[in-house]
Amino acid sequence: MDIWFYLFWILLIVFLFLILKIFLIKKEIKNIDRTLSMILKSDTNRLITVNTNDKDLKKFASLLNKNLKKLRKLELEYKNGSGELKSSITNISHDLRTPLTAVRGYLDLIDDENLTEKQVKYLKIINHKVKDLTELTEQLFDFSKNIDIQESLKKENVCINDILEESIASSYSLFKENSITPEIEICEEKIIRLINKNTLHRVFENIISNAIKYSDGDFHVKLYRNGTIEFSNKTNQLDSTSLEKIFDRYYTVRNAKKSNGIGLSIAKQLVEFMNGQIVAIYKNHRLIIKIDFIQRENNIIN
Repeated sequence: MDIWFYLFWILLIVFLFLILKIFLIKKEIKNIDRTLSMILKSDTNRLITVNTNDKDLKKFASLLNKNLKKLRKLELEYKNGSGELKSSITNISHDLRTPLTAVRGYLDLIDDENLTEKQVKYLKIINHKVKDLTELTEQLFDFSKNIDIQESLKKENVCINDILEESIASSYSLFKENSITPEIEICEEKIIRLINKNTLHRVFENIISNAIKYSDGDFHVKLYRNGTIEFSNKTNQLDSTSLEKIFDRYYTVRNAKKSNGIGLSIAKQLVEFMNGQIVAIYKNHRLIIKIDFIQRENNIIN
């Protein structure tokens, strides 16, 4: 009887010891999880520490710290590389601007001369190409400014209706120049999203400019009550292959008027920086660009 009594107490003590150890291990795991989350969310060189003698937990923490050091090294290399890339693109853009300005000046001088019909034709082609190259250079410079925009992007509650109307109004001269009468459908409900106002302006302006370049003579924009923004225009210049690459940097649709490959790439990048989604659809000879932003509570107001 005494043996069973002692055995009972021994087992009870062992059981309580194991329960205590499991409790302390769980507590330490929660501490590691909390510390790791904080380290990943902030710019800090802090490492994970554990207050336990458990060899496995110490080994686990050591492994995490080793990988954190590797992650910081990769992040530093990325930031340095991104900065160098931005600097290179900016310098290239500046270097291109000067000779392009000079070329346009000489072209203006030549235009004042008495030219034959054939020379005038060639001069128009050169002017057109120089204009395209100038626009591409400006957008290349614009693209370099967007490389690190995510870090400085400030968000606020913005009324999409107002920004869309302003963007369409600011593109009036482009529509008139291309003999396009835009069809506009904007819901009466005010659509509010947590985004950056100026960035949204740039997105809309890039998409509208791109639509005008691709359009076969029309343009339609619609803001739905659920917050979806839809831009569309007729075009016979696309196919399934070009559609898949339409958001790629520097991709150009071969026969597109005044086409360049940066505008939609920038639009996609900026939309995603604001936690939105942008897709392109080609249906019944219409290019459709749809944009959606995350809807939060009280995003729609009357």
